[in-house]
Amino acid sequence: MSVGEPADDVFSGAPTAADGRFTNSAGDIGHGSLAVRLPFMLRRFGTYFRDGGGRPNRIANDGVFLRENAGHGIPTVTWIGHASLLVQMEQVSFLTDPTWSNRPSPVPLIGPSRFVAPGLAMDDLPPIDFVLISHNHYDHLDLPTLRSLAERNPATVFYVPLGNGALLQQQGIANVEELDWGQTHAYKGVTIHCLPAQHWSKRSLTDDRKALWSSWAVIGAKQRFYFAGDTGYFDGFKMIGEALGPFDLVAVPIGAYEPRAMMRGSHMNPEEALRAAIDLRASIAVAIHFGTFDLSDEPLAEPPQRFNEAAKNSELGSDAAWILDIGETRAF
Repeated sequence: MSVGEPADDVFSGAPTAADGRFTNSAGDIGHGSLAVRLPFMLRRFGTYFRDGGGRPNRIANDGVFLRENAGHGIPTVTWIGHASLLVQMEQVSFLTDPTWSNRPSPVPLIGPSRFVAPGLAMDDLPPIDFVLISHNHYDHLDLPTLRSLAERNPATVFYVPLGNGALLQQQGIANVEELDWGQTHAYKGVTIHCLPAQHWSKRSLTDDRKALWSSWAVIGAKQRFYFAGDTGYFDGFKMIGEALGPFDLVAVPIGAYEPRAMMRGSHMNPEEALRAAIDLRASIAVAIHFGTFDLSDEPLAEPPQRFNEAAKNSELGSDAAWILDIGETRAF
């Protein structure tokens, strides 16, 4: 399939509101009342005084195996931290929402800082074939990281949802493919699918929802991988699972879910993330989007604990619900 060809009839282009800005399939998801949001923002200042207790473990990874494995086809996943994964499958190596910055924020001096260093130094990466970007929030679209990756390998392709391409091109990143929901791109034997998610976008005071957000699937002859990006729970998971599953590995976000009155529409809690993995017909679900940055009210250690508990008595099972250490590589 080529760029612009729908993956399936159920995946039409992303909807837009009357003002021309992108919206979700269910319409406006909302972010809670001002009475919820204002105290939440004030509580964020308290994160500067937290010690990071409950943060994920980090293990050493020099990247030697990953560089040797590049092009050899052993399917692996490595957690860099937050929503950043290095995936190797079908003789390609790619990154999801790569973020190496210590404090990805429009105001770096007051944004959330990392509690755990990246699991792999950028210089230790294998050659990166492509990068998947889910949306333009600063902790997912980190321009310093993307510039470094482009400089490291000008052949790396950067896949972004509609409306995000110009931002990268302004930074001198020329090798950009911009896709709408339902569009695909063929790359070295795999097909990359831009797919729905339930979220929003914003990088400044006035650009709410001007750029699209998405999830992604990478499908080859032997392996199928799905990256949920950043999303609330929605019916789209079932549609994606029915149309493109089963998936060998799905990456689902399990953190940044409290307070629920504010986060429910745009961030899954651990139980919803497990439900999404089952909807997607996943053989294995790997948890992301927790522990690296302190973004919300739940304790850092809570998301993986709840994810494990939910998996124990589910049809997925605890052995197939992966909580990786940062820097850990597993074959799938």
